[in-house]
Amino acid sequence: MGHPFPIREIARQAGLSEATVDRVLNGRGGVRESTAQEVYRAIADLERQRTQVRLMGRTFMIDIVMQAPERFSSAVRAALEAELPSLHPAVVRSRFHFRETGPVREQVAVLDRIARRGSQGVILKAPDVPEITAAVGRLAEAGIPVVTLVTDLPASARLAYVGIDNRAAGATAAYLMSQWLGDRPGHVLTSLSSGFFRNEEEREMGFRSVMRVARPRRTLVEITEGQGLDATQYDLVREALERDPEICAVYSIGGGNNATVQAFKDLGRECAVFIAHDLDEDNTRLLREHRLSAVLHHDLRQDMREACHLVMRAHGALPPAGPTLPSAIQVVTPYNMPAGATG
Repeated sequence: MGHPFPIREIARQAGLSEATVDRVLNGRGGVRESTAQEVYRAIADLERQRTQVRLMGRTFMIDIVMQAPERFSSAVRAALEAELPSLHPAVVRSRFHFRETGPVREQVAVLDRIARRGSQGVILKAPDVPEITAAVGRLAEAGIPVVTLVTDLPASARLAYVGIDNRAAGATAAYLMSQWLGDRPGHVLTSLSSGFFRNEEEREMGFRSVMRVARPRRTLVEITEGQGLDATQYDLVREALERDPEICAVYSIGGGNNATVQAFKDLGRECAVFIAHDLDEDNTRLLREHRLSAVLHHDLRQDMREACHLVMRAHGALPPAGPTLPSAIQVVTPYNMPAGATG
């Protein structure tokens, strides 16, 4: 069993003799199994305590840079703040750089300012475009680890991605849609906030590929560039409904769901199935009111905790861990709302 501790230190922790510890570690026998387990527990205790010592008094300044509707960025802020006590004895301080929309150059300018000023890490949700990829490279050159959140930048120098498998999420939405619509005639509206976010592109690809197999004759009608904002989403949805009287269901990849519901209502149209993403305040309320059929959700608190741990590991404050796995995809209906959901 590999370990970094001297035999004397292990013996002191376990309350055993050095000779006994030596026999256990070198497999020489003559030691009861319960005594061997005491040695292994002592090593585990020392490992935990060493981690605590490394974290004690450490302050990590982390910048959270996001382009997203206010309802989602607020959910991210709340998730991070709820997780701060679990990160003790380290202290995590955060600076938030949120915007709902705007030119890419403005987000690049924010990232470049962080690179010049310094930071222990950046948690980033941004479009997958060359300018952002280059800015992430400059952060990495400055020794600042970048963790992408919700949507990835795989061609960049980012440290890791935290979030769901978006293609699997889209496939899950297609499975639910095909089951619930069955043989009912009608077209499905797919709504993206922007074509430049990789997560939305992957969700759309997963949805389309499964629908092509499950319901090959079902027409999918796509709208995009609503930015997930109600003000712009309403006009896009209404125009689509007016053009296509056969639309009877929605897969909302990018949000703006209040506006989508309102457009259907104003035109007197029924939405038989409505699948959305993320239990933000709007979607929680719409789900409780049965305006949404289901929400594909993941634990933002777990994501933010993992993102912070990745930054700490990059600075040697936590021991190495295995690869970061995708977050679990939860299918939430009005009848299995997570505890604490508000809206």
